[in-house]
Amino acid sequence: MVLFPPPTVVTAAVLEWIRSGQFLGDLLASLFRVTTGFIVGGALGILLGILTGQFPVISSLLSPLFHILRPIPPIAFVPIVILWFGLSEAGKLFLVVWGVFFTVWLSTHIGVQKVDRGLIRAALMLGTPRRQMLQEIVLLGALPYIVVGLRTAVSISFYTLVAAELAGAFAGIVYRIEIAQQNLQTGQVMGGLAALGLISFIADRLFSALAERTVWWR
Repeated sequence: MVLFPPPTVVTAAVLEWIRSGQFLGDLLASLFRVTTGFIVGGALGILLGILTGQFPVISSLLSPLFHILRPIPPIAFVPIVILWFGLSEAGKLFLVVWGVFFTVWLSTHIGVQKVDRGLIRAALMLGTPRRQMLQEIVLLGALPYIVVGLRTAVSISFYTLVAAELAGAFAGIVYRIEIAQQNLQTGQVMGGLAALGLISFIADRLFSALAERTVWWR
């Protein structure tokens, strides 16, 4: 009963969580961390992915470093993030950004390298400004790869949310799961896990629908 609560107990725990008013606050806190970290990490990943994919000098400087750092899981940074940022939101956002950045950077880097070099040379020979060439040829050519990386990063942002909220949060879905676990409230633990999975699924579906409209020529 304690280890494997029946659905009735889980449902009752979730309903009590909602009635108490804590669920909305936890949901908004977690969504803020995921959304902000996804936007910042995705933007940095796209920018640096274009630079390393297009310019060999920059790639030779940054790519080896990124490949060394990329396998380090965000949860491994929890102790040092607490030392760096204390219990502030900056540390939690750092962890989500870390998880998102490398996935988006790698997909963008590969996508840029897959762009037809003949198109780039033709644009430069015709006098196309480099900035315009990067926007209209390189970025659009790599966009299908970037979208795949961003969609993968949607799920990763929720994985890293676990590490982020273990780093001393005071609100959030994972925080509430941890509190319930400490109190042996397995019904609420299961309910929190179900809520986290459902929110992640909805976010993935929404992004997929948006991507189909954005990259319609794939």
